[in-house]
Amino acid sequence: MGRALTEPNGPPAVYDTCASPIGELLLIGDEHALRGLYMEQGRQPKGIVSSLRRSSTPFTAVRRQLGEYFAGQRRSFEVALELLGTPFQRRVWSALAEIPYGETMSYGELAHRLGDPSAVRAVGLANRRNPISVIVPCHRVIGANGDLTGYGGGLERKRLLLELEHGQGSLWAAS
Repeated sequence: MGRALTEPNGPPAVYDTCASPIGELLLIGDEHALRGLYMEQGRQPKGIVSSLRRSSTPFTAVRRQLGEYFAGQRRSFEVALELLGTPFQRRVWSALAEIPYGETMSYGELAHRLGDPSAVRAVGLANRRNPISVIVPCHRVIGANGDLTGYGGGLERKRLLLELEHGQGSLWAAS
């Protein structure tokens, strides 16, 4: 997949924002890895932490790859990620990263894949706390009956991302 999932380390984080067809995205990271990608118009906007300084330099590759993804020209990301969370959350996020482009999986299927079919709620909570939306594709997780369920960016954004991945054009053209 070309991406590294790492433990917390490195220099202090910086932030920048990025325009996208699903709204402004907040990027947090450093020159080594992306630590956060949040939808600022979603149900759970992160907001800029006052202790962070703004810098666009570490996010050049992220911006380019997101642009290619939203244009329907990229199916996977090659960005170093630093996922900050509990060991269980990081296991869930790593499993999310393995869901192929254009495919979906239920929370129950994801729990089963992790070896604990009874952990559906815990998987849902970890999915909800995914710090790197779009790139760690929590939008690919759906309800057991196939319905779109819970998404921090809102169900309309989830639907748009899934339509993009099912070959229904470029989101840039739709915006």
